[in-house]
Amino acid sequence: MSTGHDIRRNAGLDDIETAPVEQIRELQLERLRWSIRHAYDHVEHYRTALDSAGVHPDDIRALGDLSRLPFTTKEDLRRHYPFGMFAVPQDQVSRVHASSGTTGRPTVVGYTRDDLATWAQVMARSIFAAGGRPGDILHNAYGYGLFTGGLGAHAGAELLGCTVVPISGGMTERQVRLIDDFRPRVIMVTPSYMLALVDEMERQGIDPRSTSLEIGIFGAEPWTNEMRREVEERLAIRAVDIYGLSEVIGPGVAQECVETQDGLHVWEDHFYPEIVDPFTDEVLPDGEKGELVLTSLTKQAMPVLRYRTRDLTRLLPGTARSMRRIEKITGRSDDMIILRGVNLFPTQIEELVLESVELSPHFQCVLTRSGRTDTLTVKVEHRPGVAADSALAAGRQLAARVKATIGVTVGVDVVATESIERSVGKMRRIVDLRAVG
Repeated sequence: MSTGHDIRRNAGLDDIETAPVEQIRELQLERLRWSIRHAYDHVEHYRTALDSAGVHPDDIRALGDLSRLPFTTKEDLRRHYPFGMFAVPQDQVSRVHASSGTTGRPTVVGYTRDDLATWAQVMARSIFAAGGRPGDILHNAYGYGLFTGGLGAHAGAELLGCTVVPISGGMTERQVRLIDDFRPRVIMVTPSYMLALVDEMERQGIDPRSTSLEIGIFGAEPWTNEMRREVEERLAIRAVDIYGLSEVIGPGVAQECVETQDGLHVWEDHFYPEIVDPFTDEVLPDGEKGELVLTSLTKQAMPVLRYRTRDLTRLLPGTARSMRRIEKITGRSDDMIILRGVNLFPTQIEELVLESVELSPHFQCVLTRSGRTDTLTVKVEHRPGVAADSALAAGRQLAARVKATIGVTVGVDVVATESIERSVGKMRRIVDLRAVG
């Protein structure tokens, strides 16, 4: 199946990005019908699931018919570990990636040569939308290896015509030295690790606002607009959001455009988005908030049908591109903390932490249990140079803001600078100690 891998170097845009919506929908239906047939014919799990639901690929005559298909979950992928979800012979699989598997078996994904070309194309498209241009030096601090971030970003940057610095994660002092020496214009990294790099710059006596960086492409974890303002202010850059997940392809599923910074355009020629109610599974209309569900339209090695991402957002009309946007991810349904009947997410705590000039963005939500009662303590660092009395007062004010805003009582433990672990990948925001001991 042709997926159109050419990118017009001079403009940096694929024609489909600004095509009329009707043309995009026609292409989606054609590719959706192919993808469902491909999965049904070549993946036993999908053939069994569709047969059990009483749905045949030939029944899909409109995009709305997709809702008749059952969902795919991470548990389905783990149950068919390692290669049971692949739809092509092993000799056509050019590469595999996998999740860390910290909460069970890792999820394994595979790519044909065409899949890798598609991935590079959507990543090149994403970097251009974020403000990257051919000839830019791009500092890639996403992790390389089985994690999809590093190699996905690398291939897209090279396709666009950037000079890639493949630093990966870790070696924070060296990262700062190379940023200072190589003078990259673009950096790709998790937002929490970017803050660790900023802290290291300041420790080395480098003014973060004086570096060559102009564009930061941040993803792999939920982050708030308050975090965006913090990063942009401390670095004097434009901070834009990228979205993806390994089960669907990796980074490059959706991208925020630097000229608008108003949500992430889903590359709908390759991925079909739905929003469903996470409790009733009902498909929700555009504009309503729920769980993002994604279907691949062009993947060969491992198609995914109605994959439940657990990410919470809503679909909005296109702006800088014709394709629909997803609102900034506010959290995950499986990261939701239910505390004495109140639902809250780490991103809500982040917003309130960042309202205080005395407190740093480095924090964790520590859950403990006393008898039958769950307790949440926000462990947060104070900023360098803040006096102990001021830090403690800021902690009390944070607890009061959480109570007033979210409606639940939490403890706040203000700790010394650099006492919370720094992560080179996704920040560990929730520390659940309820089962310990």
